[in-house]
Amino acid sequence: MALSKPYKDVPGTTIFDADMSRKGYHLNQFCMSLMKADNRARFKADERAYLDEWPMTEEQKQAVMARDLNRCIALGGNIYFLAKIGATDGKSFQQMAGSMTGMSEEEYRAMMLGGGRSIEGNRYVGEKKVEST
Repeated sequence: MALSKPYKDVPGTTIFDADMSRKGYHLNQFCMSLMKADNRARFKADERAYLDEWPMTEEQKQAVMARDLNRCIALGGNIYFLAKIGATDGKSFQQMAGSMTGMSEEEYRAMMLGGGRSIEGNRYVGEKKVEST
């Protein structure tokens, strides 16, 4: 029997639950390996060779090489693990988050300082827009 997952109705949100954890296990373990300097050096020297040491899917490897963090999340990556890739590239978490939203670091910072994104239209996929009178 499949578990009910009402949180799947939140647009633009991928919840890192047990299923996603299983899906991204090797991707996230690869990311954690980047905490060691010698592993970071090996990855930077030949990304593909280092990724091939991990039993990740080809799609996960391609997403890492493209630095497509949104795709990595869809493939089971957890943002806290994926941050290790950004750190390896010399990027701040803010720079990474900006890239995931299609914004520059400065635009992302301004949005967050301004209170974040509007919730209008972002509450639930099945939500009906209420007409104002």
